[in-house]
This record gives sequence, structure tokens and C-alpha cells, in this order.
Amino acid sequence: MSQAQRPLAIVTGASTGIGRELAKVCAREGFDLLISADEPEIEAAAQELRGLGAGVEAVQADLATTEGVDKLLAALRGRPVEALLANAGRGLGKGFLDQDWQAVRHVIDTNVTGTLYLIQQVGRGMRARGQGRILITGSIAGFIPGTYQAVYNASKSFLDSFSFALRQEVQDQGITVTCLMPGATETEFFERAELMDTKIGQSKKDDPADVAETGFKAMMRGEGDVVTGWRNKLQTAIASVTPAGMLAEQHRKTAAPGTGSKPAAEAIREKDMER
Repeated sequence: MSQAQRPLAIVTGASTGIGRELAKVCAREGFDLLISADEPEIEAAAQELRGLGAGVEAVQADLATTEGVDKLLAALRGRPVEALLANAGRGLGKGFLDQDWQAVRHVIDTNVTGTLYLIQQVGRGMRARGQGRILITGSIAGFIPGTYQAVYNASKSFLDSFSFALRQEVQDQGITVTCLMPGATETEFFERAELMDTKIGQSKKDDPADVAETGFKAMMRGEGDVVTGWRNKLQTAIASVTPAGMLAEQHRKTAAPGTGSKPAAEAIREKDMER
């Protein structure tokens, strides 16, 4: 990794989707990068980012575990972090009682436990220096009880709430905290969460590059939160005044298995052809 005066950003979940696009924006805007994901594709992401002129180190680690986060932190080798983009996350579809417990636990440990541990460790270094930026990828899902995505939506609700609270705690310590709250975005999330046979899995989604650009700019401006896209802004406004029971029922109609217009295998084939 470059040891020049370029500031350093950590981006987690950077092998694909919003995380990879966030890393690209950081590289174009003058950051060196420490990127991480639990997949070998993180090395291909690193190669692409180096082509944008950034010094890049890639760490393949499971950030759902303390050991995985420690492995990422060790790669810093004492270098100060100017920006932490905590984006790693997992989803899980189908009914809660039908889900494998280890899969449930992995969602919670990735989205919440590992994310908080990383933020605390990096945030302490930022506080000691009196400067730093933190971007947390929450979701508009945090506003809605997620029928057939109950654990995922609850984890995003946690992150949305945590982000606002942490922002207030560190506002006089030179640290900004921004919560990026996208809606459904065209990434591998829906395949991994086994949601491709659902209405939401087959719906038109936002471009991850646009989401990342919006989130990065909000972080650099020090904003507290940003919801991407006018449809998502409208959805969150409606959700804030709609009874939770009604929201849960509406979510059921989009996320229940079989609500899509075609089988999952066909939807996945069509998506692969578009890539």
C-alpha cells in the first residue's frame, strides 16, 4: 500500500455491489484503500482499484467474527484511517421459523456485531487524532418491519438508529457519522438472500454506482444521513406515518416466497444475461 500523503479509507464488503462502487469513488477522489470481503473476488476488486491510481491492500476475512475484524485492523500497521465506509452486510429471505439458525446468526454478526466492533476500534483512533469520517450503510429497510426478511430489516433498523446516536456522541470530537440508506439496489444481495422468486427480487432496482456516489458525497459533506432516489425518499416519508402492522403486511406482499412473476431460476438466468 502506498505510504504517500494520500488519505486512507477502509471499505468493507468491497468485492461487489455498493461496496465495490464506494471503493471506486474513494480511489477516484484521492484515497488509498484497505478493502475487505469474505470472498476471493476481493483480489479482483483490488486490481481494478489499483488501475484508478490508488494504493490498495485487500484482506479476505469474515467480518462477522472478531478474528476477521482483527485481521483487517492488523493490515493497517498503524496507518491512520481518514474514512471508514462500513458497508459489509448479509441478507436472508423466507420465514424466520424456516431459516437455518447459523444463517440467521451470520446476518446479525455481519450486519451488527462485526460492524460495531470495527467502528469502535477505528473510531477510537479517529478520536485520538481529532478527525475522521464514518459512513455506515444502513437501509430504508430499517423503516419497515420486514416480513420474510425479518432479521435483515431489524439489523438495518439497528444500524440506522445506531448511526444517528453515534453521530451525536462524536460531533464535538472531529468525527462525522453519515448513514447511507439505499433502497433495493442492483447487486448480488437478492440472489444470496434467496429472494429471486419474490416480487422485490424481480423488481427494477437502483444502480449501485449512483448509490455509492450519493453516499460518498454525503459523507464528505458531513451529512447525518442520505436516502438515495426520490422513490425511496417517498417510501420513507410514508413509512414514518404508517402503522407498523400495515407496513409489515405490505412487505409480505413483495417478499413472500413465490410472489414474483417467474421462478427464481428463470429470474437469475435473465439477470446473468443482462450482466
